[in-house]
Amino acid sequence: MNFGDGSPLCPIPSATVLMLRDAPHGLEVFLLKRHGLSDVLGGAYVFPGGKMDRQDMGFVGRLDQPTRVLHETLGEPQLSEAQAAALYVAAIREVFEEAGVLFAALEAVLTPESWASLHAGRPFGEVLDLVDAPLAVAGLVPWSRWITPVASVRARKHFDARFFVAAVPPGQEPVHDQHEATESVWLAPQRALREYWEGRIQLAAPQIMSLALLSRYRDVAGVLAEARGRKPPCIHPEVFDQGGIHIVCYPGDEGHSMRSRVIPGPTRLSWRNDRYEPEGGLDALFG
Repeated sequence: MNFGDGSPLCPIPSATVLMLRDAPHGLEVFLLKRHGLSDVLGGAYVFPGGKMDRQDMGFVGRLDQPTRVLHETLGEPQLSEAQAAALYVAAIREVFEEAGVLFAALEAVLTPESWASLHAGRPFGEVLDLVDAPLAVAGLVPWSRWITPVASVRARKHFDARFFVAAVPPGQEPVHDQHEATESVWLAPQRALREYWEGRIQLAAPQIMSLALLSRYRDVAGVLAEARGRKPPCIHPEVFDQGGIHIVCYPGDEGHSMRSRVIPGPTRLSWRNDRYEPEGGLDALFG
């Protein structure tokens, strides 16, 4: 598999997990604040995730689903079954490394104390040997695919990111690693977007659009049912400047080469006031 060099024409394959839970007031999603010195989205709030490593191929045999099924569910026929399965592994590994959560088919639900003792700063492979359980990839469902715009001058690196949705495993509480991420929070999607609009948090365009999509669902079950009922859309934004304003547009926008929508919500975001804004303001994200 081409692991990419981060250039516009050779993006880095990566995996991201929108980790969800049901709260008293509705659906919440887990967000991490990237370290301010990070060369990718420094200071922004993101979903746990990162690039696929070569070692991920070596953990494919530990998954609780056949590679054939994962390949079909991901919906990318150009990949081999092993390559598709490795993206699921990358998603699980990144959540473990960045948020301390392990998606594994454990015989019993871990208590917070037992999980803390097991985790204890150990590397991913070592923890897998200790739990001796398959990786619970069945809990991750492909949600969308985001490819950094080729012409983007704001991106230091370009990524081909697969976004998965998943309920947080019982008995585990995600927390930032104090290294790549310095803060973490559970937020309702609408609240996260309002925090962004009011200047209290930073968000990148894929996170804005993903939160806008999540805001249309009341609970985890609704999100997972939607994800299982369709193939993940591939969103390849296109960028241009108009009247001195930088614009990122999505399929269905008059400025995009694809005229059919693939996701609901606004079809473009404009760079104003040092942030991305939809035409029509915050409410346009919820329409």
